[in-house]
Formats: sequence, structure tokens, C-alpha cells
Amino acid sequence: MSVQHERLIDLCNELRLGGVAAQYSALAQNAAEKRTSFTDFLEDLLVAERESRRARAREMFARVAGFPAIKTLDQYDFNFTPGAPRKQIMELASLAFVERAENVVFLGPSGWAKLISRSRSCYLATQKGYKPRFLSAADLVLMLEAAQRQGRYREVMHRAVNAYRLLILDEIGYLPMSREQANLFFQVVARRYERGSMILNLQSHLRQLG
Repeated sequence: MSVQHERLIDLCNELRLGGVAAQYSALAQNAAEKRTSFTDFLEDLLVAERESRRARAREMFARVAGFPAIKTLDQYDFNFTPGAPRKQIMELASLAFVERAENVVFLGPSGWAKLISRSRSCYLATQKGYKPRFLSAADLVLMLEAAQRQGRYREVMHRAVNAYRLLILDEIGYLPMSREQANLFFQVVARRYERGSMILNLQSHLRQLG
């Protein structure tokens, strides 16, 4: 590595141009061999930086989404649940419902909806640059209740609900809700209506609200 190359790498690191730093040597060599114009070489460098940043964003979205585990449709055994609508589930992987700000409701026994919601359709959201969040219904209402008591309701509603392109709410009906909790849950649904998509995992034996 030449002294000038070292200076370029140091500058890239200082400016946080990780993609340029990683691809500069290979792209420079390719440009020299093909006698690429400086403009084309610069464009290739900028494309490399853009793709590097997008990859980091996808990794970050997957990390902060809150998925208990990453499961893809390739890993899902449809023979285990023969009643699962395979065609419709596979269509969800296109994420067209997220683009249309529509919602998806899964109704089934404990474990079934959870496996599907953490499948490829959700993981692909992070890979396409969408910002998702995974929460249990109980955790969500407890979070909002605490925020109300602390006078931070609007802040937490924005941070935990409105800031995400896709909100996955798990175990709805697994635990009973009081009327106040049910009202908080309704406010979440109302806030996101036609603004952001939700995947709602409902247990097949719902308990009545208190």
C-alpha cells in the first residue's frame, strides 16, 4: 500500500466513507485496466458507498426490530400446519401490503402466528430498507401505561409506534386487557390507520376484555 493510498483510506475513515475505503483499491485497478474515465470511476465509488450504507441500514433495522429470532419462509414447514394458506403467505413476501399501508391479521393457535410473522415477509422488510418493530401486545400497552403516568405519552407513542414502517404486534389475546389498556391498544391501531402497516397476531382463543 502506497503512502498516498494510506492517506486516502485515513480520509475515508475520517469522513466515514466505509464503502469507498473498502472498494477503492479494486475499483481503481479496474478503472486503470479498462481506462475508465474519471467521472465513471467516481460514480462507481459513490455507488459502492451507497450500497455499503444501505447494507449497514438493513443490518441495523434487523437488529433493532426486536425479533426474538430470524426465521425465513425457507425454514417454515408448511406440512406442520397444513391449514396455513401457503399462497397468501408467500404473497406477503412481496411486501406490497407495506407499500399500500395495509394490515395483516394472523389468527391461529399459540406459536403458529408467531412463526409466520417472524418469517421471510417480516425479515424482508429490513432487507428492503423498511423500519420494522416487533412487540408483544402486553409489552406495548404496559409501555404506554407507564408513559402516561410519566407524562411522556406522545414521545413514547411516536418512538414506539409511529416511527416504524411496519409494526408487528404479537400475542394479542394471550393475556386479558383492562378497559384502559384496550383503549390504549385502540389508539395505536387508530394512529397507524392508512399511515403504516401492521401485522397482528391473534390467538385463536381470545379472552374477553376486562
